[in-house]
Amino acid sequence: MREIIRSNNPVLLSFAASVLAEAGIHHHLAHAHDASLEGSIGVVEQRLLVAPDRYDEAHRLLVDAEALDAPPA
Repeated sequence: MREIIRSNNPVLLSFAASVLAEAGIHHHLAHAHDASLEGSIGVVEQRLLVAPDRYDEAHRLLVDAEALDAPPA
């Protein structure tokens, strides 16, 4: 899996996950539990991951949906 978003913003992560799900792109939210345990002080960021072969498509969708504004890494 390849990281596409790293954030502690639950609205951004939820929106991005719904965009990916609607497009049929499997994704995984890593560190969601760890981030909630550390007390929301921002030490552990959650990471939204996608399969490497779907990364470019996912990135394009998220840029179009204005969830991302950076070029692909």
